[in-house]
Amino acid sequence: MGTGRTETREERADRQWSELLQELRVAQTGVQVLFAFLLAVAFQARFEELGSTDRTIYVVTVVLAAATAAALIGPVSYHRLLTGRRLKPQTVVWASRLTVLGLVLLLCTMCAALLLVLRVALHDATAFWLIAAMAVWFVLCWFVFPVLALIRDTRAG
Repeated sequence: MGTGRTETREERADRQWSELLQELRVAQTGVQVLFAFLLAVAFQARFEELGSTDRTIYVVTVVLAAATAAALIGPVSYHRLLTGRRLKPQTVVWASRLTVLGLVLLLCTMCAALLLVLRVALHDATAFWLIAAMAVWFVLCWFVFPVLALIRDTRAG
């Protein structure tokens, strides 16, 4: 299947790498802000009032945020370590995989952070229904809609 462009394998890899970097900038910024917020929570006076379940949710959320940051920053390290070795096409493939992993981890981090906040704010089972709805929304926006577009494009072509 053609790409619709007249570019060499290396030119395509360069273009895809630039596009991936732009996407990562958006995701990394959001993750870094969320991670910083989560780190600051433990130093707030009300943190001591959290029960053991909420503390566990907090710890899981912080670990997920750290794992998300690692996955979304990973492509930069991957590229830096392989620069000049004529592996750009392979680098783009692996960096893309790390980015998708980062998005999955970000979905988990967002849901865990929402769970913590909504459990504290609502004190009832409504929090779980809201998190479930948000999880479905994230999955639709980040994975289902793009896959549907790909399926439609494949059928049209």
